[in-house]
Amino acid sequence: MWKRGVGVAALAALASWGIHTLFPALPLLTVAVALGIIVAQIPAARPSLTGALAPGLSVASKRFMRLGIVLLGLKLSLVDIAGLGWTAIATTVAIVLITFAGTFWLGRWFALPGHQPLLIATGFSICGASAIGAMSGVVKAKDEETATPVALVTLCGTLAIAVLPALWHPLGLTNLQFGHWVGAGVHDVGQVVATAQIAGSAALAVAIVVKLTRVLMLAPIVAVASIVERRRHALGLSNGTGSAEEGMTKRPPIVPLFVAGFIAAALLRTLLPLPAVVLDAADFAQTAFLAMALFGLGSSVRLASLVRTGWRALIVGLLSWVLIAALAFGAVQIG
Repeated sequence: MWKRGVGVAALAALASWGIHTLFPALPLLTVAVALGIIVAQIPAARPSLTGALAPGLSVASKRFMRLGIVLLGLKLSLVDIAGLGWTAIATTVAIVLITFAGTFWLGRWFALPGHQPLLIATGFSICGASAIGAMSGVVKAKDEETATPVALVTLCGTLAIAVLPALWHPLGLTNLQFGHWVGAGVHDVGQVVATAQIAGSAALAVAIVVKLTRVLMLAPIVAVASIVERRRHALGLSNGTGSAEEGMTKRPPIVPLFVAGFIAAALLRTLLPLPAVVLDAADFAQTAFLAMALFGLGSSVRLASLVRTGWRALIVGLLSWVLIAALAFGAVQIG
């Protein structure tokens, strides 16, 4: 039953690749989310999205997302990250933590429902929609809770592709400084590439390494969230709100399996000289998995509902976007 939904997600990923090939400035994964959002707004498509295709789209948005995140670890070489220098590493980690805490606080202050403050904070501070998917899997967020953060991080990341290059020269940044700013301030890896490549290959290389330093923060932050979730379940049991058997089955692991896989993949890339063909194959598979997953997530977005009820989330997303861009600019000046 799930095969039809997975097949549709695969076709959408293929279509996203075709659009990206024709228009290289459009990141493939951003296109995949956008396609999902567009399809979800077509009235004739909604019965299928919520009916026959739903099981397969759920498989894509959850299981394929986790597989893609594991393979994302193979992009991380701790040697390359160490090459940034301790000042750059420390400021990048500080940006992630401050943005995460600040965005979470804003989400609470604007009274966003459920897990939305946590998911928006994760997506904007670390690595966009893929980070939202990772955190969603740990806290067992509902699809409707995940849809709004995905739409917001896609919107703001797409805006960054146009806005940051326009500010490059007025702010007096060199090519390398611009690359650092983009890597520290733009959400998704594909959006970072699309934004930084206009400043040349050296700026792009700096942007990618800084960005992957932020991606490395996904593991500890998700692991901490998992520990908090376990304690929340334990507290619920002690208060008599659930049975012991229910609590044991619902408790997330201390370190989710896909996060352990992500760490193992990063260590493998760092410690072993992997052949280029292996890295290329892993990169292709990771992109395919994430494209299908993000199409699935995008297909649960209902823009009409978002416009009516999501204005507070939109404000939080825009404020978070400004916060991380300002912090990243400050880090560039320090560096």
